[in-house]
Amino acid sequence: MANIGHRLDPERNRRRLQILAELAGTKLARDRERPRKVRGQRLRELIIARRLVS
Repeated sequence: MANIGHRLDPERNRRRLQILAELAGTKLARDRERPRKVRGQRLRELIIARRLVS
C-alpha cells in the first residue's frame, strides 16, 4: 500500500523537526552534565557488543 495520503503538512513537519531538535539538545545537555555516567554506559554497551560478536 502506498502512503500517498499521509504526507505531513508543512506546519506539522516544522513542529516535528523542532521537537526532535529539542530532544537532541536535551540529550547533549544531559550527557555534558553527567560525563562519567555516560562514559560508563558507553563502555558497558561496547563490552556487551563485543561479547555478542565473540
